Amino acid sequence: MSTLEERIAKLEDRAAIQDLVAVYFRASDDDDYAVMAQCFSRNARFEASGFEDAAGRDGIVALIKAARAGMGQTVHTPNYVHISFTGADSADGEVCAHLELGLGEATYFGAVRYIDQYVREDGQWRIAVRAMKVVHIAPWSEVDRSLTTALNVQWPGADPLTSDFPRMQAG
Repeated sequence: MSTLEERIAKLEDRAAIQDLVAVYFRASDDDDYAVMAQCFSRNARFEASGFEDAAGRDGIVALIKAARAGMGQTVHTPNYVHISFTGADSADGEVCAHLELGLGEATYFGAVRYIDQYVREDGQWRIAVRAMKVVHIAPWSEVDRSLTTALNVQWPGADPLTSDFPRMQAG
């Protein structure tokens, strides 16, 4: 059995990773790229369905900054963070979140899952790998159908796509 100190350290690590997720979302919504950069490890990777991948802290921030250049106000809301520790200084995580994005003249609403790997670097938990997978996204005016159609990933200016998490139909 783990010692009390080890159990407390694990709880502190879990809280630090959950805080990391919240700080990343707040930095995204506030266009605070200096804070966002510190959320990633030096050699991090970022992947997003339907978008270009990026590597390294600076490359990731440049990608996100370019993507956000065409956005209005945004709201990123994490719903849960599921964490599995893989070592003393590493963990896997899955973050389920809802997004509200001002894109062009429309507000888009959607849900995503971030499939993450975390690493303790320089004494701080950071994102080492983040893969953003889309559950659904659509203009607010079409959200009433975005979970009932097969092509429910509707980024502006792109052909509709299927979800990265399509629901298997019984049959």
